[in-house]
Amino acid sequence: MDYLQRLTRQTKLRLFVVILIDNSVLIGGWWLGNKILGLNGSELIALLVIIALVETGLIATALGNYLMQPLQAIWQTVLHLAPESNGVAAPKPESLRFGRELVASLSAHIYRLTTMAQEAADDSRQQNNDLQRNFIAQNLPLPLFVLDPTETITFANEAAARYVGIAAADMIGKNVYMMLDMSFPSEETFDTWLKAVKTEKATAGSSWERVRLNVRDNHPARLFDLAAYYNRDNPQHVETMLVLFDHTKQYSQDDQAVSFIALSVHELRTPLTLLRGYIEVLDDELKDQLTPELQDFMLKLRAQADQLTAFVNNILNVARVDDDQLELKLQQEDWATTLKSAVEMIALRAQVRGITLKCRIARDLPPVGIDELSIREVLNNLIDNAIKYSGRSQVIKIDSYLNKEGLVETVVQDFGLGIPTSILSNLFTKFYRDHRNRAQIGGTGLGLYLSKAIVTAHGGNLWVRSKEGEGSTFGFTLLPYAQLSEVAKQSGDQEITRSAHGWIKNHSLYRR
Repeated sequence: MDYLQRLTRQTKLRLFVVILIDNSVLIGGWWLGNKILGLNGSELIALLVIIALVETGLIATALGNYLMQPLQAIWQTVLHLAPESNGVAAPKPESLRFGRELVASLSAHIYRLTTMAQEAADDSRQQNNDLQRNFIAQNLPLPLFVLDPTETITFANEAAARYVGIAAADMIGKNVYMMLDMSFPSEETFDTWLKAVKTEKATAGSSWERVRLNVRDNHPARLFDLAAYYNRDNPQHVETMLVLFDHTKQYSQDDQAVSFIALSVHELRTPLTLLRGYIEVLDDELKDQLTPELQDFMLKLRAQADQLTAFVNNILNVARVDDDQLELKLQQEDWATTLKSAVEMIALRAQVRGITLKCRIARDLPPVGIDELSIREVLNNLIDNAIKYSGRSQVIKIDSYLNKEGLVETVVQDFGLGIPTSILSNLFTKFYRDHRNRAQIGGTGLGLYLSKAIVTAHGGNLWVRSKEGEGSTFGFTLLPYAQLSEVAKQSGDQEITRSAHGWIKNHSLYRR
């Protein structure tokens, strides 16, 4: 039966009962006044009027409250859902004794209509947001990727599709690491950064320079700078955004420049070798015949020849690193002997600058697995940098010891100019040099880049600490040969050959 019809019947029945009771009370009053009290005429009429007034007031109050309960419950529902409700509680239809079914049905309809209105408003708002977002994103001239919490691509604009060479529709719903095969010039990759911020921060941003995009189907390779923004638990599920800034032409020219310079510098090796040979012969043959001033000239000449040799080696090895052609043969060596020999080789250069190298090596260091020539180049670069940036300081400390992780760690510390904290993260980038002193202090900006690649290929880590005006500390670790040989046995690589390439891939696999 229709709830309204049921309520109408209930109302009619209750009104009939109330009217019947009202009439019965009046008849009873008349009988009481006339038969019992013996009233007649005006007195009897007055009694009946009083009874009628009292009875009408009581009935009107009770009946009005009773019959208005359904309407009151519906009104409470409207107030509860109104924006300006100020905390009005929701009604409880089950507590009603009259019109319960109608109130429950109407309240359900009101709730449903309110929900539909809210959804329509949200849809309208979302459409406006989507229209604005899509308009901006699609017309952005830079490649843009949007990722959800599972690192799945939820949006890629047309610029991104053209840049990667894959249709935007084909990238939607795919894991970002499947679509973007990116390689980075250091171990600080997008993947490692994202893993860290997901566990530590709610929002974060970062950027990377000289990122390489390895593309397929004969699409040209890309070199770019990458910017990323992370925002956890936002309502739109837009957790990570990636923007790519193309520098393919510029960075390719840099790489070509290194190759050209390496080709040119290679021609210097033969005359430079002859020059160093003649200097050693003259030094040996004429040592006792030269005046102190000429001996000082010979000392400086030999130091400059050694520095030029180091420069040539750096250029050639950086070119090999970039072409992934620098292979290292790791062999068992006594680290104390290697370190002392390397320090002695560069001590002449420090002596010309009036700087003393203080070397302290812990006893009983385990043998290490190294490519000796390459590690000598690392030591040469670190100590040479310390000499260049020592300023007025006359001491450089070189310490080597076994650290808490069981690795052989070597530290080169100067007490000179120091490095601002803001540029520490850029030190191992190719060609990077501090703009504030590049005019006063020579260099190519390749030494630390090369050293980082070599140490990483050895399974170690190169790090830096510095404070401006107080000096810098560079350190690197090497694996003891026992650990290295065990790894080699497990991999079947008996010669322990490593490739010192400068590009580090994202290591994440597809995560479901």
